[in-house]
Amino acid sequence: MNLLKTLASISSMTLLSRITGLLRESLFARAFGAGAYTDAFIVAFRLPNLLRRLFAEGAFSQAFVPILAEFKNTRGPEATKHLSDHVGTVLVWSTVLVSAIGIIGAPALIYMIASGLRATPDAQQAAIWMTQLMFPYIAFMSFVALAGGILNTWREFKIPAFTPVLLNLCLIAATLFLAPYLKQPIYAQAIAVFVGGILQMALQVPPLVRIGMLPHIRLNPAISLRDEGVRRILKKMGPAVFAVSAAQISLLINTSIASSLREGSVSWLTYADRLMEFPTAMLGVALGTILLPSLAKANTDADHDEYSSLLDWGLRLTFLLAVPAAVGLATLAEPLISVLFHYGKFDDTAAVESAKPLIAYSAGLLGIILVKTLAPAFYAKQDIRTPVKIAIGVLAATQVMNVLFVYGVNLEVSGLALSIGLGACINAGFLYSGLRRRGIYQPQPGWWLFYGKLAIAAGVMGAAAWYGAQQVPWLAMRSHMVMRVGALLGLVGGCAVLYFAVLFALGFRLKDFKRRAK
Repeated sequence: MNLLKTLASISSMTLLSRITGLLRESLFARAFGAGAYTDAFIVAFRLPNLLRRLFAEGAFSQAFVPILAEFKNTRGPEATKHLSDHVGTVLVWSTVLVSAIGIIGAPALIYMIASGLRATPDAQQAAIWMTQLMFPYIAFMSFVALAGGILNTWREFKIPAFTPVLLNLCLIAATLFLAPYLKQPIYAQAIAVFVGGILQMALQVPPLVRIGMLPHIRLNPAISLRDEGVRRILKKMGPAVFAVSAAQISLLINTSIASSLREGSVSWLTYADRLMEFPTAMLGVALGTILLPSLAKANTDADHDEYSSLLDWGLRLTFLLAVPAAVGLATLAEPLISVLFHYGKFDDTAAVESAKPLIAYSAGLLGIILVKTLAPAFYAKQDIRTPVKIAIGVLAATQVMNVLFVYGVNLEVSGLALSIGLGACINAGFLYSGLRRRGIYQPQPGWWLFYGKLAIAAGVMGAAAWYGAQQVPWLAMRSHMVMRVGALLGLVGGCAVLYFAVLFALGFRLKDFKRRAK
């Protein structure tokens, strides 16, 4: 398998997902702006979305894929199918139970995670209703995560990468065609999340049937809980919740803090978060997706050189693409926010305030993406304890930084974004140190020269981006959408060409990054 080609394929699907996601957010901003009801939807969706990342895509995937790969490579198809049936049964029924608890306990949950909404009782009630409607999304997405783990192990990456597009299309359709007909328009978004979850789940069935791995969900999960493979996965999942999701837990805490700041703070942070997630998903998530099954196979085969070489390839690509992305977010924050969201009810103040946390996020973007590249190196070896210890320490450090940046330095929501980014950098540093100390990863020659060339190219690109951004009155061009979009596309495209042109002049060639997995 050509890893670079596979990465490009996954990234193209992710790009489609992110483009539709940005269109979704742009329409959302235009229709709903940044206010109490917008905050209510974001808060309502954040809890089920967090649990999805914790249990479905996070801890579950990292524990499930290495063990599934082990079964596939050493025990044969029958045992592997047997494992997927039992795992699917436990996962689906447990998330159905969690969904029921969430629906019943929604008032208490909203009270705890967004106490600031109490100042607007109608918005608080809206958040409760939307939470109750969206909680089943956890169960839908748990099946999607199970299917994604199976398909990725079979090196079928396109469907899992495309799946999020369906949710974006549902949210876009709800904003355009459903919201205008509802007494409370924001409810259309919650309805779209519910429908989108069902569609994403349905999309997984045909490819699973094609490879003969559609899980059979049993009525009695107690039998599945006694399966040896399931017990191993559950044992890994417990601590993996902390290791994989430290940033997500911090984000939930940040939501509570932001809800107590100025009205609109939750929304400003969320719009910045959406743009930060664009490069994170296209590179970090895509790399982690293809590295985990390949690393798990190398571990099963006891091929230590292949293991280290795969990591080196992943880290070089991370630096190559994450560094210019971080520079671009920092220098083009206001143009990006203006072009994507500065319409309708999303006013000048919202655009300026949303750009601030985006700049703060850029300081830690490299760390955020590195964590997604380095963490699979531990999970592929079924080592959960090391990332857990690191994650707990980083979570504590992030909260200390929250207090310092938000209340000490008075950075408000920018301080929350900065604490997430710097926390991720600390996390990545400890993960890297652990890999080196244990001899799991040995860097190949040429890294310092590689750093130097990247610094030159990123510096040239950053200077050009900053200068170009000053030449256009982005906020004043609100009524000239086509001109503003054209200016941003030209600036971003020109900076990208300049960055890679400088790298080419310094000796970089595409063939140097080609890589095949065994």
